[in-house]
Formats: sequence, C-alpha cells, structure tokens
Amino acid sequence: MYEWQNLAEMFMAGVERRGAGPFLWAKMDGAYVSKSWTEAADEVSKLARGLRKLGVGPGDRVVLCSESRPEWPLAIIAIMAIGGIAVPAYTTNTVADHLHILADSGAVGAITSSTALSERVLAASQTHNIKFLITMDKFETAQSPGTDLYDWDGLLSAGAKEPDDIAAAIAERKIDDTAALIYTSGTGGAPKGVMLSHKAIMHNCEGARDALEEIGLDDEVFLSFLPLSHSYEFMAGMFFPISIAAQIYYAEGIEYLSRNLTEARPTIMTAVPRLYEVMHGRIAKGVEQAGGAKQKLFNAAVELGSREFLEPGSLGFGEKIKNALVDKLVRNKVRNNFGGRLKALVSGGAPLNYEIGLFFTALGLRLLQGYGQTESAPLISVNRPKRIKLKTVGPPVKNTEVRIADDGEILARGDQVMQGYWRNQDATNKAIIDGWLHTGDVGHMDEDGYIEITDRKKDIIVNSGGDNLSPQRVEGFLTLQPEISQAMVHGDKRPHLVGIIVPDAEFASEWAKENSKPEELAELIGDSEFARAIDGAVDRVNADLAVNERVRRVMLIADAFSTDNEMMTPSLKVRRYKVMETYGERLEALY
Repeated sequence: MYEWQNLAEMFMAGVERRGAGPFLWAKMDGAYVSKSWTEAADEVSKLARGLRKLGVGPGDRVVLCSESRPEWPLAIIAIMAIGGIAVPAYTTNTVADHLHILADSGAVGAITSSTALSERVLAASQTHNIKFLITMDKFETAQSPGTDLYDWDGLLSAGAKEPDDIAAAIAERKIDDTAALIYTSGTGGAPKGVMLSHKAIMHNCEGARDALEEIGLDDEVFLSFLPLSHSYEFMAGMFFPISIAAQIYYAEGIEYLSRNLTEARPTIMTAVPRLYEVMHGRIAKGVEQAGGAKQKLFNAAVELGSREFLEPGSLGFGEKIKNALVDKLVRNKVRNNFGGRLKALVSGGAPLNYEIGLFFTALGLRLLQGYGQTESAPLISVNRPKRIKLKTVGPPVKNTEVRIADDGEILARGDQVMQGYWRNQDATNKAIIDGWLHTGDVGHMDEDGYIEITDRKKDIIVNSGGDNLSPQRVEGFLTLQPEISQAMVHGDKRPHLVGIIVPDAEFASEWAKENSKPEELAELIGDSEFARAIDGAVDRVNADLAVNERVRRVMLIADAFSTDNEMMTPSLKVRRYKVMETYGERLEALY
C-alpha cells in the first residue's frame, strides 16, 4: 500500500531522485546556502553511525531540541535509520518541561543547538540522567554534568570511521515501528507523549500529496518557520517536502519573514492562523497609513475578490474590468511580497477565522485550511485547491474515515491514528475506542463531506441558560478589531460572557499620543477614556453577534499571552487553564 517501508527509506528515495540538487537552505553570512541531497545523505549516515557508537539502538529515545535548521531533519532521520525513536522538544521549554519529557520518555540522550538550550537540557538531566548530549554549536560548561558531551562535527568524524552499513540498517526498519514520540503542547495540563509509527506519518504525506496534486507538484520549495517540534510542521514542513523531494528553506525568524519570503520564493507554505492574523493586521495597517488612491484600490481588490469567490460570475462588465485592473495593480504586488510563485498557503494547528481566510483569498492567494491533531500525525482533512470552502477544514484526506458521534464529537479512523500515549494506557483507552480516534473537537459534515469545526469539546461554554457557545468564534471576531491584539472569553454556568482583552500595542501607542496620555500600556489600561475606546471595539463586535454570544464586560491586561508566561502553546493557542490560574478571580469579579 505504501511506497516505502519507513521514513528513512523515503528520504533515501529523494536522494536517489535529486542527487546533487539543492535540498536544505539556511542563512550563512547573510545569504542562503544549500546542502544537497547527497551531502545530506552522507551526513545522515555518519551521524547514524556515530549515534550507534554511543549505544543508541532500536527503540531507544533521543530528544532533539533546536531551532529550525538543516541539522534538525538530518538528526531525526539518523535516529530513525538505526531504529531509534525521535523525541522532539520545543525551544521554549523550561527546565521543568525538559525534566518531564526526559523522565517520561526515558531518553538515553539528547541533541541540542545553542548554549542556552544545551544548558537547560543539562539542568534537567541532573534529575533524570541521560548518557550523552550532542550539541550542534560549540558548547563549553564549567559544570560537571555527569553526561558525556559531544559536538556535532566531532561525532560526524567519529561516525565516519565506523562501518558504513546504514543502508542495511534502514532496510531493517518496519512500517509499524514507532518513529517518533511527540509531546502534546499541553493546553489542558501536563503534555502526553504521542507514539507515531512510520506508517502514520507516511499516511499523512500520501494524503497531503493526493490533495495538492490538483495544483501540480514538481520541484517544490517550502519556507519553514514554525517549530519543527510541533507535529504540524514535523509532517507538513519536513516529512511531506521530503516525500516529494522538495527543497526546504529555513526562515531566520518571524521578524524576518517578509524578507525570507522574497528570498526563498516558496511555492508552498504552512502556517498557523495566528500568523495569518498578524499578517492581516500589518497589511491593513499599511493600507490605512497609505490612504488615498492606494487605499481605495486595495479595498476594491478585497471587495471584488470576495464577491468573485463567494458568487462566481456575479461581477458586471464594468466590475470585471475594474477587477482585472486591481489584479495587476494590487494582487500582483501582494503575490510578489510572498515570493511571486506561491501555489498554496496552508493553515492548520488551530481554527482559521473566516474573515481572515476570505481576505487573503480575495487578494489572490490560495489559502487551504486543514485539520488534525498530534494524535493523528496530525492530518485528518484539508480543503482541495479546486473547491475551497473557507468555513470548513475540507474533506477527509485519502484513506481516512470520519464520522460525527451523537454528541457532535468528530471521530477519525485510519493509518494515521497514533499507536497510543506513551506509558499511559488509561488515556489511550479514552482516546481510541474501537479504532476510532476521539478528537475532542465538535463539528459536523456538510453535504459534500467537508468538515466544519465548531469548537473544542472541552472549551465549549454552557451558560446558565443551557446555551452552548463557542469561545473561539467570539474571540476570533474580537481579535479582528484593530484595537485588540488578544482576547479570551469566559462564562461557563454564568448568565453571560465576560472577557480578557490585551489591547493592540500600536493602537495603544497612537491613541496615547493623540490624547496626551502616557504610552506605557500598563498605565493606559487603568485610564477610563482608553477603556471606553476598547469598549467601542467590543460594542462593534457585539452588534454582529447573537444576544447570548455578546460580551457584556471586559477587563484589560497589559501582559500579552505568550509562551514565556506559559499562557500560549508553542503553536500559539491559548492555554485557558493557565490564564484562569492568573486572572480567574478578576474575571469572576466582573459578574
């Protein structure tokens, strides 16, 4: 059924196909430099042999904590090639997070990049001792860690001296072997280790390829900037590109994304909704500042593009001419800002606001929303390029079954379903029943088999009147307002909704200057006039919501939800329980 028996074999097929062609791109001295497929294969072989010399064998867990860079996929493939299990870890993890993963997984070693990341993992290893730590960058420590330290280049040199039998080792790996142990980002508590087989990830790659073949897949180019430790980027930004022998550029960081887009000129790009929201805000802000004819042309592009998408053929003769004009003057410029050859933007990891999706679609960018979770490796469904329904997450991918339970929960079945939670049979038994993965998401399927997500089952608010309300829907509308950066609503077993608002920093700064107020947000949130300005934004949203969805009172906070304060996951989803730990009493006081 599958073309390959394991992910390392899949990688070697790409090596055979592309040879000396470019594979992985990273910035060196201000310019992108590539590593070819053959160079990558040589490095994988040496690293695999080096790891085996350190004692890594089939079933052994090795943690990988690094920012996105070429060494990341090479390390993952090397671990898998000798039968090891890769355990990705976020660079934002605290020492306590690392300790949990090291202890829970029983890792024998770790691979890290920077000094800061290495020190954090070493600190955690003082409680759960690992045998070795391999650092990509030069690393020196005054501590006596009790762990053998190796640098990347040194281990490659040592591996080169070992017998070169990695091809035979790869051939021994089975399709049902566990390939990776990916820890959930923990929106609801301590992360659980999700066991994913080679087959699960290859099922995802095959499903993604089947969905995207409509736009023609050839020598594709990806720009990777999401954390590779997240299951979404792990598959969509790493293994899927490998499966189609694509090139991968690694972004320097979110702050350099605009520059990297024009340098890499990607044909396919994956991102989470929060990034699209930020980009939408920046574009809208720039257009507003430009004003005049530019603003009118831009607004016309959005308005006409939206109508043409929603009601094909509805534009009159004069409107068609105007639409063609703004396509050249506005949409071409937008497309060029994304590199000029983008075939598709893919959104996943969290629900995409409909208005955001429509905005980019109207500007001539093909935006495909997909759906899944770590427990499904992670892909379950995705929109098809030739039939996009922005309010949905598309139909199930190839060889995937989806049904809706009596209580509205989405259930999925297929080869992508996890093997279970690591050393947690009780949780596994609750998540997988009769082969069906219980996603914890609520939704329905339309007449075409497209899935529409309502909310997370556990996040649904049931007010005191018994109404089921979607917090993500309300929060999505709030954060579309230029005055609001982040929002979280609350109201379970209460008569109405209340919320937390993080004001937009740029809006707050400009408002303060115009009103001769202090620019520090911490001071502004206590200003009654500023609070009224934010209330105005909430009122605009409320005007378009059902009565029971309206947010009656809000509190303003200056500190944004972030990974640093643990109120957001690395994939930029709000950890509601963490927010409630800090602000719960103040929210309750609003009633």
